[in-house]
Amino acid sequence: MLRQVADGVLVHESAFVQSNAVVVRGRDGVLLIDPGVTGAELGCLADDLGEAGLPVVAGFSTHPDWDHLLWHARLGQAPRYGTARCAAAVRDQLPDAEAKERIAEHLLETEIAGQVPLDLLGLITGLPAGTTQIPWDGPRARLIEHQAHAPGHAALLIAERGVLVAGDMLSDVLVPMLDLDGADPIEDYLAALRLLEEVAGQAGVVVPGHGSVGGPGQAQARIDQDRAYVLALRDGRDPDDPRIGPSARPGWEWVSDVHTGQLQRLARRNAR
Repeated sequence: MLRQVADGVLVHESAFVQSNAVVVRGRDGVLLIDPGVTGAELGCLADDLGEAGLPVVAGFSTHPDWDHLLWHARLGQAPRYGTARCAAAVRDQLPDAEAKERIAEHLLETEIAGQVPLDLLGLITGLPAGTTQIPWDGPRARLIEHQAHAPGHAALLIAERGVLVAGDMLSDVLVPMLDLDGADPIEDYLAALRLLEEVAGQAGVVVPGHGSVGGPGQAQARIDQDRAYVLALRDGRDPDDPRIGPSARPGWEWVSDVHTGQLQRLARRNAR
């Protein structure tokens, strides 16, 4: 079910890891950002848009994780975009059918095993390097590209609607997940937070890739919380963060395992 979060901006929340698909209304149709996750949910999204007479005229994937690269035939054949680095990462990660098989095998360990359509996975076009906005006939969607979390990750600022679509950042349930294969994952994340901070004052609504939509003031509050977490990792301190430990939200206790895994990998990197 689509829910309006700002004028002309709607969100469809998946039952899987509270994943958010974002719909932005334009003159002749909609921009669809990070659709997903199950076939039934994608079909529901197509139904909602069809009943409202809103064709999909453009798609966008914020980064190259599988759950942000999904599509459904009923959503149509609109161009699907990502940053140039995102598209390059997709080509590296999904070079053949075996890659999709590996994702399907990974999903066997989840509650959505067999429910995710992978036939149109990752069919995105990389925008030319230096592109600053999505090429579509609708509210200006400004690209804010960075290297936190994944190569070619981008947030979108729809300033006309006061909405910041953050991708896999600024979540109220997930701690910052670093790209631990990057050259400098800590500084990459801090640099990305600085970029988001520059536009936070224009966003009365922030939509994370996973988690609850935030209202006025929440973009800055979440930036502050994420920065405190990353600085604690950098300095070897135990983060005072409600998303991990005893205060974690029920059902999200596994985020503490994500945190522990990051600590261990960072320790190995530092040892080298």
